[in-house]
This record gives sequence, C-alpha cells and structure tokens, in this order.
Amino acid sequence: MENELIEDLTAELQITDKLFNASLLEIKVRNAIKEVKRARNYPSHYTEQMIDDDMERFYSQIRNIALYDYEQIGAENETSHSENNISRSFVDRDKLFAGILPLAKSR
Repeated sequence: MENELIEDLTAELQITDKLFNASLLEIKVRNAIKEVKRARNYPSHYTEQMIDDDMERFYSQIRNIALYDYEQIGAENETSHSENNISRSFVDRDKLFAGILPLAKSR
C-alpha cells in the first residue's frame, strides 16, 4: 500500500506542486500509515497480513492524512493565513481520522 500511495500522490503533486519533494512525501506517507495503525490499536494476535488487509480499507484516509501533512510543510501549526487578498484556513487534522476506530479487545 505504501508504494501505491506514494505513486498516486507523486503523480498528483508533480502536476500541482512546482516544488515537489519526493523524499518528504515518502516520509509523510510512512508516518500516516503508522498513525492509522496506532489508531486502530491492533490486538497482538493480528498477523501482518491481517493488518495489511484491514489497512486497505483506510486507503483514502491515509492518502488524505499524508497529503494534508505534505501540504502543511512550512505552515505547521498555522491556523489561518492571509496574503494579497487570499485567505487560507485548514481543516482540523483530527477530522481526517473520522471512521478510523480502535479495534475492540475481548477478554
């Protein structure tokens, strides 16, 4: 999944981002995957294959988180920005995790 995300985002960003940086994108994709895995809180009996299969369900969310983080480079922690009559504000990053719920653990 990581390679597919990187390929998809690279194709998109090379068109829209004149300062595209593939190395930074790879870091953001890896981090997004790790964060979603942490949010899912996989039980110890889950195999890597089970985790990979489950993670595929969250492809869009992982993509959006990685893209959000990539687009925030240089604007970290900025809540709004105005310049030359252009005003920007960003969605709360936590909203990108909507629908990514931890797995319930049975005892």
